[in-house]
Amino acid sequence: MDRNVVTATVLIALIMVVWLTWLTPPTPTADQPSSLPSDSTLVRPAEPATDDVAVADSSAAPVDSTEFAVVSGDAREITVVTDLYEAVLSTRGAALTSWRLAEYKVANSDKPVQVIDTRQEGALSLVFTSPSSRNYDTRSFHFEADTEVDRIEVSDSSRSVSFRTALADGAMRITYRFTRGSYEVGVTVDFERPESYMTGSGYDVSWNGAVPFSEDDHQDEGSRSGAYASSGGEVEYVSLASEAVGSKSLRGKVDWIAVKSKFFVAAVMPEGDSDGAELEGERFGEPSDSLMRQEFAARLAMPFPDEGSVGLRAYLGPMEYYRIRDYNNGLYDVVDYGWDFFETVTRPLAKFVFIPTFTFLSQWLPNYGWVIIVFSILIKILVHPLTKSSFTSMAKMRELQPQMEAIKEKYADNPQKQQEAMMRLYKETGVNPLGGCLPMLLQYPIIIALWQFLPQAIEIRQQGFLWAADLSAPDAILNLPFTIPLYGNFVAGFTLLMGISMVIQMRLQTQPSSNPQAKIFLYVFPIMIFAIFNKLASGLNLYYLCYNVLTAGHQQLINRKISAEKAASGGDAPKPEGERKASSSKAAAESRKASGSKAPTRRK
Repeated sequence: MDRNVVTATVLIALIMVVWLTWLTPPTPTADQPSSLPSDSTLVRPAEPATDDVAVADSSAAPVDSTEFAVVSGDAREITVVTDLYEAVLSTRGAALTSWRLAEYKVANSDKPVQVIDTRQEGALSLVFTSPSSRNYDTRSFHFEADTEVDRIEVSDSSRSVSFRTALADGAMRITYRFTRGSYEVGVTVDFERPESYMTGSGYDVSWNGAVPFSEDDHQDEGSRSGAYASSGGEVEYVSLASEAVGSKSLRGKVDWIAVKSKFFVAAVMPEGDSDGAELEGERFGEPSDSLMRQEFAARLAMPFPDEGSVGLRAYLGPMEYYRIRDYNNGLYDVVDYGWDFFETVTRPLAKFVFIPTFTFLSQWLPNYGWVIIVFSILIKILVHPLTKSSFTSMAKMRELQPQMEAIKEKYADNPQKQQEAMMRLYKETGVNPLGGCLPMLLQYPIIIALWQFLPQAIEIRQQGFLWAADLSAPDAILNLPFTIPLYGNFVAGFTLLMGISMVIQMRLQTQPSSNPQAKIFLYVFPIMIFAIFNKLASGLNLYYLCYNVLTAGHQQLINRKISAEKAASGGDAPKPEGERKASSSKAAAESRKASGSKAPTRRK
């Protein structure tokens, strides 16, 4: 087998094994103690997920009713409907209790995607300490709404809903502003005499709960979920992929806090100063459990407000790059593009190459399957200068294989002589043994970036193609009655075709050999890739399938070109330089003899 192919293949295998080892979360211990406070709202018994709005339960938000009498009152819900979502507000806490997206559905369901954890008493709240050193959460307060209607249709540009409650000698007013055509909701908090009910240490803006899962593979979605905060362009986060409990603190001005799932995010951005942030998370159940769920809390520390108003912006929707980019605050950095070492390359490629290209092609092509196919062709054209030299070198090495095998047999007992003869052969034939390796390595940033980008690209979420119902999920064509370790319990169609295409491609790049180890290696690597990629997004496998087919065709053209050149020269393989000169002189002499001319004589 060609040494270049073996070297490149081993490098690819090592990269993939290390990459998957890094991404696979270790199994946490079942008796791991919780580091969250005992009165944290995160600590709750595990219960099945639901999309129904939960009834408020004040037990999780401690409050002293003797100091504030606003804890009593009947809760009333107000539904606000726009073209993009349906939001539900409650007079209990003036809180958002539901946010259903109109254009996105839960996987294999007709239910709209829910961005708010409805098990909580409300998504957004204010937490502060009273002058008597008691902690309060506005979700336990009763507010009066400025409207008597229970359903509001936002048919024009925007609509506002205000809630007010009296606190000690002052009051608090929370106003939500909903805008048609946008996933953003503006939040304004007006404080009246805050010194009568709040200490000078300020207050917290708290986002409560995780973004509920919306995909079939909860283990994969859980590994891509978390709580995030940004300070000075640096993003800190809490993920529960490897640990059941996590927390992190930030000090200084914080640009935003956010909680996200695989495809959707809820972010809160202060319009003024902030003093820090707290992130907490806890997982209930093992990552592989079907009923596993996560809970997060992100708190933004705000300074004492004096008397006046404070503005916030909240984005609750899909992680669409162009919508999030407009905030110009690095919010799109919540999308994970791998280790920091790779992310310096993979993130720019995703933001400035992949997403713009997908967006442009989707305007002209009827289906994202065709977008991926055309995209693979464009990438192939882009890397053509690299692959051309690589494949040409491989083809020449393939033609040298018989001579290399002869050298190995001749110097089987002398590795040093064998190596010297090999290097002499390379030098005389003008073939670089590393010529096929380096160009292939230069393609890896693109390969790794696509590996990270396509499985979490919301552009292809629930976009079908051929038998694949969702290009962001595996395309199972056969369900197995058992589970194979690493592989799974189903057969993915595009993965199967990709594995076959890889076998064909490797056969074109290698010289047939009688070495049984070489034959085994020819099939082991595609089988390993087939097992690894079976659970990945079908869109990613479709891309690699198309790319492998194009690569095999390209390699076949180069092989034919090298064979044609060999046939034209009358040789069986690239000849050493001395043999080429001798053959050239002999051919010239025969030509002169046929024409009857004499060889030129040298004058003394």
